[in-house]
Amino acid sequence: MTLNLRGAYAIWKNEVMRMFRTAFGSILSPVITTSLYLVVFGAAIGSRMELPGGVEYGSFIVPGLLMLTLLTESTSNASFGIYMPKFTGAIYELLSAPVGVVETLVGFVGAAAAKSLILAAVILGTAALIIDYEIAHPVLAFFYILLVAATFSLLGFIIGLWANSFEKLQIVPLLILMPLTFLGGTFYSIDILPEPWRSVSLINPVVYLVNGLRWTFLGQSDFPIAVSLGATVAFLLICVGIIAWIFKTGWRLRE
Repeated sequence: MTLNLRGAYAIWKNEVMRMFRTAFGSILSPVITTSLYLVVFGAAIGSRMELPGGVEYGSFIVPGLLMLTLLTESTSNASFGIYMPKFTGAIYELLSAPVGVVETLVGFVGAAAAKSLILAAVILGTAALIIDYEIAHPVLAFFYILLVAATFSLLGFIIGLWANSFEKLQIVPLLILMPLTFLGGTFYSIDILPEPWRSVSLINPVVYLVNGLRWTFLGQSDFPIAVSLGATVAFLLICVGIIAWIFKTGWRLRE
């Protein structure tokens, strides 16, 4: 099967350019929000916090805040990107074009992941101006960020196909992902939680994502990096399977 690379690139380019047309909401707003978290928690409260291993609190929360932005922005960007063609009716042109499932995913999901990578780079650059932090494993950190961005862009793609209103687009990012991330060790280590709350936290899948990214930054976390990688890859494969089923059955595509 020959891939229509030109078609995939056209979708990707259109979605990426939309980010720059709405730069304030797509880039500046998440960066400002994350910077406020870093100032308030990292600089103001961090001096009063003590963590195991002598890690500075400001450096500790950088991976968690980056993960918070990655999850919400990757999901929102991908869901909005595929929902708008449904909303305007342009989805029928896409379905009739010589563009297959792979090209469509490369275009929409690749664009959402690219936006998240750009946003992650801007956030890390901004954080360096506020907090002195280092990345213990920069190559692994890059690939892990890329993996998370691609995985949750796939989740956002599914949400965009499922949603039939703008309100439903916000349900998962705002009412599910954000609370799970806040409760997933963004601002604290779950090792300091008393029982039964520590055991309850282990049910939260975002805990493993946050700790995986934290390991690439600090070289230590509450869980081995293999556990975090395995959980992320498993969720990615589940999302790919759901999308394959959607395109095979046409569910929500022609409504």
